[in-house]
Amino acid sequence: MIFEPLRKSQPTRDLTELPPLGMDRESIADDFRGYFGHTLGRDKHCMSTHYPYSALALTLRDRLMERWKNTRYAYQDQDCRRAHYMSLEFLMGRALGNAMLNLGVHEESTAALMRFGLELEEVAEAETDAGLGNGGLGRLAACFLDSCATLQLPVVGYGIRYEYGMFRQKIEKGFQVEEPDHWLRNGNPWELERPEFTQRIHFGGHTEFYRDEKGELRKRWVETSDVLAVPYDVPVPGYQNGTVNTLRLWSAAATDEFDLDEFNAGGYTEAVAAKNEAENITMVLYPNDASENGKELRLRQQYFLASASLKDVVRRWIRDHGRDFTAFAEKNCFQLNDTHPTIAIAELMRLLIDSQHMSWDAAWKIVSSTMAYTNHTLLPEALERWPVRMFATLLPRLLEIIYEINARFLGQVAQRWPGDTERMRRMSIIEEGHEPQIRMAYLAIVGSYSINGVAELHSQLLQAGLFNDFYQLWPERFNNKTNGVTQRRWMAWCNPAMSQLISKTIGDGWVTDLQQLAKLAPHAEKAPFRQRWRDVKQANKQRLAELVLADCGVTFNPLAMFDVQVKRIHEYKRQLLNVLHVIHLYDRIKRGDIDGWTPRCVLIGGKAAPGYAMAKRIIKLVSNVAFMVNHDTDVGDKLKVAYLPNYRVTAMEIICPGTDLSEQISTAGKEASGTGNMKFMMNGALTIGTLDGANIEIREEVGEDNFFLFGLTAAEVEAQRQQYDPVSIINGDVDLKRVMRLLECGHFNQFEPGLFDEIVSAITSPTDPWLTAADFRSYVDAQQRAAEAYRDQERWVRMSILNSASSGKFSTDRTMLEYNADIWKLKPVAPQRNQVSD
Repeated sequence: MIFEPLRKSQPTRDLTELPPLGMDRESIADDFRGYFGHTLGRDKHCMSTHYPYSALALTLRDRLMERWKNTRYAYQDQDCRRAHYMSLEFLMGRALGNAMLNLGVHEESTAALMRFGLELEEVAEAETDAGLGNGGLGRLAACFLDSCATLQLPVVGYGIRYEYGMFRQKIEKGFQVEEPDHWLRNGNPWELERPEFTQRIHFGGHTEFYRDEKGELRKRWVETSDVLAVPYDVPVPGYQNGTVNTLRLWSAAATDEFDLDEFNAGGYTEAVAAKNEAENITMVLYPNDASENGKELRLRQQYFLASASLKDVVRRWIRDHGRDFTAFAEKNCFQLNDTHPTIAIAELMRLLIDSQHMSWDAAWKIVSSTMAYTNHTLLPEALERWPVRMFATLLPRLLEIIYEINARFLGQVAQRWPGDTERMRRMSIIEEGHEPQIRMAYLAIVGSYSINGVAELHSQLLQAGLFNDFYQLWPERFNNKTNGVTQRRWMAWCNPAMSQLISKTIGDGWVTDLQQLAKLAPHAEKAPFRQRWRDVKQANKQRLAELVLADCGVTFNPLAMFDVQVKRIHEYKRQLLNVLHVIHLYDRIKRGDIDGWTPRCVLIGGKAAPGYAMAKRIIKLVSNVAFMVNHDTDVGDKLKVAYLPNYRVTAMEIICPGTDLSEQISTAGKEASGTGNMKFMMNGALTIGTLDGANIEIREEVGEDNFFLFGLTAAEVEAQRQQYDPVSIINGDVDLKRVMRLLECGHFNQFEPGLFDEIVSAITSPTDPWLTAADFRSYVDAQQRAAEAYRDQERWVRMSILNSASSGKFSTDRTMLEYNADIWKLKPVAPQRNQVSD
């Protein structure tokens, strides 16, 4: 059943008013013992770390709960303007360490566990990653929420509570194998189910006209197949400031309705089929959309998220302000994280017109004043489009609204450019053709008051290329917000030794103001500090070497250069270029060209989309090359290669502190921003990269002498495409020719003939969009410069310190302050005690 809130006639005394919980080790230990023995019913014979972990999580959640409640009280009491961050992905990772850090109870929790003979590190390992995202997009969303809470901005995240997160990746005989990631198998102690705020979501059915009580002709959506959206709230604590914001994740559940006639006729399976279908909506993260069923499920997920979230915001508005929506836009804004939640534009129109009986113009004024769109891709094929026929079946009322939005918009285009029918065709939200499609990015632009890219180059390319027509129409709507990462997780938590060294040297203000890391720069010239920095780095490399040995069975020497590329496997990210360089190094060793050699350990990791055949083939190539290199006695410790399976947030927390050289080698003009590059930089890694995404800004901050640049620029890439001849490039480069010869002759697939023919064909094709061969020579030369720099350890450590010292710009605190100043315009609100609650 859906729980009802207390009626006004019932007592309003705050039933949760309790004495504050202690933050000392004794109080934590007492509560831990109570949860372990009473709530969880465990005793001294318990051998599993899951129950101590759950007991500690519940102990800390209680302390978050106090602050969570007071934060909600403050937001409601001040009737503040709020932002709602809507994202189909939130890659939160583990919550325990983040909670301890932001509550300031890490030492107390460690000591409390020690009273029971428990090690915090061992207990923490029992937590599964909340892998509700594919990669950078979802991790960025998680970092944004952390910064908003730390800045005390009233922001709520809205996402989906997938039963199965991003698949668990295994590497079997070099091939990627996907396994389900049932991250909720043992429950999630951090979430709080809120069934009283369940929303009803419509699918299917049809629309019809009717006259309302005033006799006005209106539209309604009828005979729908409905699904319930049940919210689960996850606390998002700010850094030691008392603020705890909310991430609200929606889970699909069936209504209590089923076909009674089917049931009475003995068709139980058919009668409950609707229930099973309903709950499938939030069963798995991002179904493979290669099939029609996959596409439909993904569209269901997107509408489910948008409708449930908007209905939740409207519910709260009506509770606090009644049905007067005059000030709704003044008090609310919605940030759409990529095109996935874009259907929210049409859905809010539906809610305001059909449910609140507003006129079209009044509703559109609210919608176009509250929606803001962030674009995360420069790849045209990655901009979502949905078949009109699919909308007509699943979301008929939304389709009507989108057609109306488009008709009115094209009227504006015609007024601005009379008679330019070609421009109208290009800009139409509906792409005509044999299978008409809805262009979701165009819907987002038309319905939003702000459109932003996520790095300076990305935003410039959007305005000059992908969205140029719209930029000409509305230049004032376009802006840039360079991404960042939160230094709380990506330095303070994951790199404690370096964090302690920094705080001892310049103070701990950098944890909330990363620009203070600039104070480190003068210390790069001090030999004693460089030695301490190097000692910390070596300890971190040892920790990473242990992870590689455990997960890959490959021994990395911590004295060698650790050369790392971990990210989603995609051709534009050019893991293939990295492998070609590895083959080049292998070839040099085999030929005896090892004068002045720099020992190198290459680590590559990441997941390929299940339906992405070429990405999976690249994983296989990395694995085969690694096997050949690691088992060749001529190579020995000069070169080691490993493919890390199941790359995830928890693994990155060990990888980025232990990395020497960060590979950011995408084809210029293809990477929107990147955030892994920022995590590596903060932790003292040097970058080898193209002038792409945020690499440009990283290089500007740290200086060209502390960055290994290579490759064509975005403009040169476009020029090169006109006369690209990779075969000529290969024949003119002795090193590349040797590398290609090893690939073509099957040296790395001697018992798997033809396995890498498609990869060879891709590299040698004049239509290769990634221009792998074109950048090979420049990349190899940059790698040689990096190797030479690494041999001079005093120079390398100095460069490492300067990278960390120059990373202040790349905190999401700065990013969120810019979003707030230019788009959201929220006022920070400190928590306080009151007598009302959400």
